[in-house]
Amino acid sequence: MAKVLELQFETEMGKTATIAIDAPKPNVTPAEIQQVMQTIIMNSVFGGQAGAFVGIKGARIIDRQVSEFELGMN
Repeated sequence: MAKVLELQFETEMGKTATIAIDAPKPNVTPAEIQQVMQTIIMNSVFGGQAGAFVGIKGARIIDRQVSEFELGMN
């Protein structure tokens, strides 16, 4: 199973921005996630067309199972 931690931020233009982190540590806590998100906001680490990150909207871990097919093509 592939796991992704999604961090969702509110931007200064009222939009939602998402950062996806592959393979988060298995026992990550909500407090650790919140601390990292606050650090990202306070240090203006990211920004884009929708502006700087100004608030925390949420976070979630997504589990997905990937099954690849071997097609015999080289």
